[in-house]
Amino acid sequence: MGRGPKKHLKRLAAPSSWMLDKLGGTYAPRPSPGPHKLRECLPLTIFLRNRLKYALTGREVTLIVKQRLVQVDKKVRTDETYPAGFMDVISIDKSGEHFRLLYDVKGRFAIHRITAEESTYKLLKVKKVQLGAKGVPFIVTHDGRTIRYPDPLIKVNDTVKFDLVENKIVDHVKFEAGNLVMVTGGRNMGRSGVIVHRERHLGGFDIVRIRDVLDREFATRIGNVFVTGQGNKALISLPKGKGVKLSIAEERDQRRKQKEKNA
Repeated sequence: MGRGPKKHLKRLAAPSSWMLDKLGGTYAPRPSPGPHKLRECLPLTIFLRNRLKYALTGREVTLIVKQRLVQVDKKVRTDETYPAGFMDVISIDKSGEHFRLLYDVKGRFAIHRITAEESTYKLLKVKKVQLGAKGVPFIVTHDGRTIRYPDPLIKVNDTVKFDLVENKIVDHVKFEAGNLVMVTGGRNMGRSGVIVHRERHLGGFDIVRIRDVLDREFATRIGNVFVTGQGNKALISLPKGKGVKLSIAEERDQRRKQKEKNA
């Protein structure tokens, strides 16, 4: 039996959302332990090399991050396998670029460029609300942050808008019908819509019914739902497609239209 934590990750065992080719080597970069789970994150190596094409090899990525050029959530990260995850803001000051990690409707991490202004905040889903030592209230968010003395109205599953420069909560949105959400897991990963109804199942998983812009309804577990806006107004910009899933035929028609337009 192996002793201690695993240090390798075979390429075929890597999450499909990383979109690694099957024949590009035996191994994949194993994310370091951090704020996001292994299967729900994107290591910086993959982001810089496979997505942005700023490096050709893993060694080049190491050379980039060790120059302290890459920031995640306004903090310099020099670990090339640092696990960046959903809603994280990746900034490269040298090129003046900012990205937010969001899912596209196929459940993959999209390269979503954002403005410098938008890169100063992120949304956090509240996972826990508790009282700590000496009766200090605190919340724990989806990216492992513990924030003390939150607004007493903030409850589990709500979303808080967090200022990365000031390191404090600026705003919060309740988890309730009529608010805009994004799905972060399951078959409908990456889809966006408005909460229609929440079914409570005692002893099981609560199910949330969501309706998208095209009036299509779908359902998912409450754990996969991330509130992104108050009413129809999103607090962040969404990637291409705006979280609307099209059928294969609709995608084909869209491609044909684009081709005709370009011709």
